Amino acid sequence: MLSDDISTIRLEDYRPSDYLIDSVHLDIRLDPTATVVRSLLSLRPNPAGVPGAALVLDGEDLELVSLSLNGAGVEPHEHAATPQSLTLLHPPSKPFTLTIETRVNPTANTKLMGLYLSGGVYCTQCEADGFRRITYFLDRPDVLSVYTVRLEADRASAPILLSNGNPLAQGDVPGTGRHFAVWQDPWPKPAYLFALVGGDLGLISDSFTTMSGRKVDLGIYVEKGKEPRAAYAMDAVKRSMAWDKRVFGREYDLDVFNVVAVSDFNMGAMENKGLNIFNDKYVLASPEVATDGDYANIEGIIAHEYFHNWTGNRITCRDWFQLCLKEGLTVFRDQEFTADERSRPVKRIADVIRLRLTQFVEDAGPLAHNVRPRAYKEINNFYTATVYEKGAELIRMLRTLIGTEAFAAGMELYFSRHDGTAATIEEFLACFAEASGRDLSHFARWYDQAGTPHVVAAGVHDPASATYRLDLAQSTPPTPGQDSKDAMLIPLRIGLVGARGDLPLKASGDLALQDDVLVLDRAAATVTFHDVREAPALSLLRDFSAPVRLETRATTTELLHLAKADSDPFNRWQALRTVMTAELTRAVAAVRAGQEPTFDAALVDAVGHALAEPGEHAYTAQLIALPSSSDIARELSQDVDPDAIRQALTALGSLIGRSLFAEFTETWQELSTSEAYSPDARQAGSRALRNQCLSYLCQGLGEAGAARASEQFRNAANMTDRLAALAALTHVQGPALEAALAAFEARFVDDPLALDKWFSLQATMPGRPTLDRVKALLQHPKFSLRTPNRVYALLSAFAHSNPSEFHRPDGAGYDFIADLVVAIDAINPQVASRLMSAFRTWRTLESGRQSLAHAAIRRVAAMPGLSRDISDIAERALG
Repeated sequence: MLSDDISTIRLEDYRPSDYLIDSVHLDIRLDPTATVVRSLLSLRPNPAGVPGAALVLDGEDLELVSLSLNGAGVEPHEHAATPQSLTLLHPPSKPFTLTIETRVNPTANTKLMGLYLSGGVYCTQCEADGFRRITYFLDRPDVLSVYTVRLEADRASAPILLSNGNPLAQGDVPGTGRHFAVWQDPWPKPAYLFALVGGDLGLISDSFTTMSGRKVDLGIYVEKGKEPRAAYAMDAVKRSMAWDKRVFGREYDLDVFNVVAVSDFNMGAMENKGLNIFNDKYVLASPEVATDGDYANIEGIIAHEYFHNWTGNRITCRDWFQLCLKEGLTVFRDQEFTADERSRPVKRIADVIRLRLTQFVEDAGPLAHNVRPRAYKEINNFYTATVYEKGAELIRMLRTLIGTEAFAAGMELYFSRHDGTAATIEEFLACFAEASGRDLSHFARWYDQAGTPHVVAAGVHDPASATYRLDLAQSTPPTPGQDSKDAMLIPLRIGLVGARGDLPLKASGDLALQDDVLVLDRAAATVTFHDVREAPALSLLRDFSAPVRLETRATTTELLHLAKADSDPFNRWQALRTVMTAELTRAVAAVRAGQEPTFDAALVDAVGHALAEPGEHAYTAQLIALPSSSDIARELSQDVDPDAIRQALTALGSLIGRSLFAEFTETWQELSTSEAYSPDARQAGSRALRNQCLSYLCQGLGEAGAARASEQFRNAANMTDRLAALAALTHVQGPALEAALAAFEARFVDDPLALDKWFSLQATMPGRPTLDRVKALLQHPKFSLRTPNRVYALLSAFAHSNPSEFHRPDGAGYDFIADLVVAIDAINPQVASRLMSAFRTWRTLESGRQSLAHAAIRRVAAMPGLSRDISDIAERALG
């Protein structure tokens, strides 16, 4: 049941803490059910706080064992303690120490926040507010402290004891079977960056020498027996460290850098200072069990967490409203790293696909919020695509607006000015305003205004005057709490493409042309290009220079010309994608009208041309791939019928597969190789193109295509080809698919990460039997609602990635997921809230499905005892 007493936290109410904690000494005696935590805090009144205020420390489900002030006991009337807080009513006016002893039960902690025990390994997750589940504390990001940590545990069960910083001491506890380790982090940090790990783990070691000549010891700890699978992650660590120094001038600042892979983890990874903790799916890889996509994710997420060392750790955020300051900036940095390490065009397209799939959908629904929210009830629900992916796009736009040199100078100023502090968006932008001499107040609106701007561009060529007139207009639709919108500052990278390629740009009008960028800073503007002696095709928003929806009203002929001739790789891809999307939306209308969908033959020819063009295989695979169901639903934006979308996609995929079967077969055969597997960009790109061809063959040829997929499945020497063959077979469901699924399960039943792929594939299969299949898989002996990765693999895959089956017209998909949300909420609210967010698009559906989805959300909202996480999501979804 939705609770009226969940307090709303507002940015406008921020005030500094009344007290600061200069140092923290933790003595943690690990025990499966009764871990004792002794915390010695050195506190002082904050000059910016309220003099004489009570000291209120945060807690959650804590048991207070003892409390002392400056070494002496505290009288009952001088303090108030509950499982949720500890209050010292009359703290000293001068610096003082507070010693707090608490007891926690790691085994019972199924929320996986704070300290928990899973698979015999003690682990912590403290962002955003998990530290308060370990000890009473000022659990807020603007309280920075130096930590010294003593860990003690049974040596037999936990021979490895790790924490933040550098190791100081270790040894046995005399007369017991226990041992200890002492760690110190010399860099002040907020409590959310604290971490510990204790367990019996395998280790691979290496070292890295910084550019200043300092040696850093590197360690990756994994489940014993899986050490070889961490080799690629170690390589990614070393490449990330070298890249950050080379590109951003940042060196690592401790003697050791450790990564730990654990199987039960709510998030992807966590950047704890010097001790990054990872979901093991983003560390462990071998050709046998990991796909090319897995390797790329490992590389990117290893880099992301390492880059947080400066953008998140050395400089953190003042409050959780500034979350995008560390996350959006660090996503931008990891995107740039991957673009440099692999292919910049391929990476840019992949990032935009992800942005549109997740963030554009978020912006268009009831869960829309600013990149910097103004209020929240549960901060864990704001680790969203808006904060991460859109936040990264804002950094990219900033670089486009002020130029690469000024951007680099602004970053350097930010690092030097705010090192060791908890910063704000205003302080961040001030560095770039100073470095560039630009007023960025209009740009700052991107942080405080939700929604995806819609840009309309209409161009007219006048051959008599050799001019091209471009009319631009922008608008942003209403979002929750923001009915009216102001004009945004939108950088539009532009090109005019003639018969032989790009034309020179000479412009006049309302907007100045800065190199090849027009900055749209008002609701409407007109620009005239001169010396344009042929009718051009407009190439706007090159490299996706701003996170907007663009409508150009280009003809199919113009778009297909861009798909062949545009010098901008992103817009070449976008042109063909736009034609595909237009054809599919027309086909959806035909299906809903009871007609057979038809498609323009020029589209099939364009796919064939793209396949035949020499170039990077990974890019070609992206060019010829169909949009997803979610892409088409987003374009339709209302009255969405997921079944009609599925039928339209099936029809187009079948047409392309039949029409180009010879070309696809030839490419599939040519790209077959006996070369030893490597996850590098060249090989991965070749496999991506070969497997895209296989998918089309199955869609177009039916059983004949399935024979090729079965052949590839049997002969596959790596997981990428094996899983792609299995996925291709889902287009031709029948005995071949079932045989391959059974063979896959038998081979990988005891390998959790590989088996997750098996669960996900079945959850995303088209067809009405899928829901029954997913229900049956809940009873699989390897499935558990207590394992986040397994829930994500089966249930989140079904709800988020199988629109036609989750949005069944009978509402059975909604009822199934709603029941599971309630069940999982009692175990792990964060996992439940991620599953619940699948309902975020319910208002875009046709009326029948909309009513059924609404009823399911209301049913969840009415349940008693809901967590704050689910109450918040349900309330906003219904709001």
